[in-house]
Amino acid sequence: MARILVLGAGVMGTAITFPLSDNGHEVRLVGTHLDMDIIEEIHESRRHPRLKSQLPESVRPYTIQQLGQAFEQIDLVILGVNSLGVRWAAATLADLIKPGIPVLSLTKGLEGDGKSILMLPEVFRKNLPADQVGDIQIAAVGGPSIAGELAARRFTSVVITGEDVRLLHRLQALLNTPYYHTSISTDVTGVEMTVGLKNLYAIGVGIVQGMLEAEDGLADRDAMHNLAGALFTRSIEEMAYLVEVNGGRRETVYSLPGVGDLYVTCQGGRNSRIGCYLGLGLTYQEAREKYMPDETVEGVELAFAIRETVDLMINKGQLEPGRLSLLRSLLDIVCHQAPAVSTLIDSLLFQYSG
Repeated sequence: MARILVLGAGVMGTAITFPLSDNGHEVRLVGTHLDMDIIEEIHESRRHPRLKSQLPESVRPYTIQQLGQAFEQIDLVILGVNSLGVRWAAATLADLIKPGIPVLSLTKGLEGDGKSILMLPEVFRKNLPADQVGDIQIAAVGGPSIAGELAARRFTSVVITGEDVRLLHRLQALLNTPYYHTSISTDVTGVEMTVGLKNLYAIGVGIVQGMLEAEDGLADRDAMHNLAGALFTRSIEEMAYLVEVNGGRRETVYSLPGVGDLYVTCQGGRNSRIGCYLGLGLTYQEAREKYMPDETVEGVELAFAIRETVDLMINKGQLEPGRLSLLRSLLDIVCHQAPAVSTLIDSLLFQYSG
């Protein structure tokens, strides 16, 4: 039995406690300062208010004020915070985490520093105290994993990535159940870049649903699978290009973290929903203010996090603009309020005009 601390009581942070608990581990779920209501609900009813699932008995909830108590004699830390919380998590854990306690990140996203695109595990590492940076082992999970399905113990297959193969096998042993299956990869760049980018590309595919809804009133309208298929394919091509440029392996994009995760993300969720509103003709700002004012949309956060760096890398000749026509269009739509439908179609015409 291992003692495992999960920092972040959102849907995915909580969902990962199910396979861990089913494997007999003691799980300590620590809510952030944003999760106070969730932890209170779990204390009172053992149910997560958004997952609508009864938590296993071996999952013990803690508030962020109880983090020190929850940290006693733990064997593994799992990061369940969103992409905006990575630096906060590093600062919060800095005085508690010690060499020999690995970190497994569930957080999806990327950052730009004006020179290159950064993976979030590296952002976490760089924000630890200088004397800890080289001593803390970090791995990450990527692949098609909807939190509600995992909490319902439906079959899920993901990839654990990191540099130390021995650690990856150890994490596999902690996590694998008959319904939660993990494989391993040392292609950290390939896995982390694709699972971050897919949130932004899913917004593009989601725009198609909004375009279709905007045509309501047509009795026998056809679907728009042709357009969605073209956007999905273009998304994969651009992710493969970006992964290769940044030193990752192209084949990773055609596996669970790329094709698999993009497919799942396009089926629903906040990224697809904001895309749908854009497809109805709203600007990003209008859609956000009217329908999703208090929600974190990971694809949107990623767009703002990498926009300037992508532009600078293009201007320096490090990236070919023609290989990223869809990405550049999505950045314009989100960051510069460009009209979604025409901008999106223009990106495909640019690519496929011969």
